[in-house]
Amino acid sequence: MSFITVNKVWKEYGDQVVLENLSLSVKKGEFCTLVGASGCGKSTFLKMLLGQETQTRGELLLEGETFPGEPDRNRGIVFQRYSVFPHLTVRQNVLMGLELEQKPWLGKLFGGARREALEKVEAMLESVGLGPSAHKWPHELSGGMQQRLAIAQSLIMRPRVLLLDEPFGALDPGIRADMHDLLLKLWRETGTTIFMVTHDLKEGFHLGTRLLVFDKVRNDPHEPQAYGATITYDLPIGRTNSKLLDDINQSLKETARSQAA
Repeated sequence: MSFITVNKVWKEYGDQVVLENLSLSVKKGEFCTLVGASGCGKSTFLKMLLGQETQTRGELLLEGETFPGEPDRNRGIVFQRYSVFPHLTVRQNVLMGLELEQKPWLGKLFGGARREALEKVEAMLESVGLGPSAHKWPHELSGGMQQRLAIAQSLIMRPRVLLLDEPFGALDPGIRADMHDLLLKLWRETGTTIFMVTHDLKEGFHLGTRLLVFDKVRNDPHEPQAYGATITYDLPIGRTNSKLLDDINQSLKETARSQAA
C-alpha cells in the first residue's frame, strides 16, 4: 500500500484554480523535492499535506485513511523564515513540543518525565550541531544555526512526514551546503518521508530521491486564473539527463514569462 496517495486533487479559491488534477503515490521514506515557477501552488500543496488547507476535489490519503483535517505531531514543517521562539533558549525551544504534547494544559514536565524529555532534547541538539549552544538565545545564533534549531523543533516530535518550504533560500551558498549535508544525514537516520519546496533545480536533484515539477499545462491570457498547475514531471533521481534538465528549465522559464506578461 502507498504511504501517501494523492488522487485527482484540485484546489480552488472561488474562480481561481491553483492546482488541478494532481495524482501521486509516495512510499514511506521517500524524499520528494518540489520545483516550479512562483505562484504555481507548491506551497499550497504543502499546506494540504500539513492540514492547513483542504482540497476542493479529490482524495488525499495517509496509509489509506483520509488525512487529518488539522496539523498534528505526525507532520512537521520548516519554513524559509526561522520559526523559533525568541523568548526561549535553544534547549527550551526544542523541549516545548514535548512538554505541550504530554502536558497541554500546564506546558511543563516534572520529575522523571522531564529528565527523559531533556535526554531526547540533548540528543537532538547534538545531532544538529547545536549541543554547545543549548543555553543561547535565538538572536545569538547565525541564520544557519537558527534553521538547524527549526529543524530540531520539528524532528524532536518524530513526525512521519516532514514538510520543508524553501528552508535554505535565505542562506549563503556555503551555509546551504552544510545544511544539505545535515538534512541528508537526519533523513537517513530517521527514515522520515520528506517533501521539500525549492526554487533551485540543482538543489532539488542533489537532495531528493524524486523530483516533482509543478507547472501549468493550460494557459488562457484572457482568464489567467481559469487553470491551475499540475505535476508535469515526476522523476526518480539518477535516471535523468542534461537534455531533460534543459527542457524542465525552459518550461519553467516560459511559465514565468507568461505569468509576467
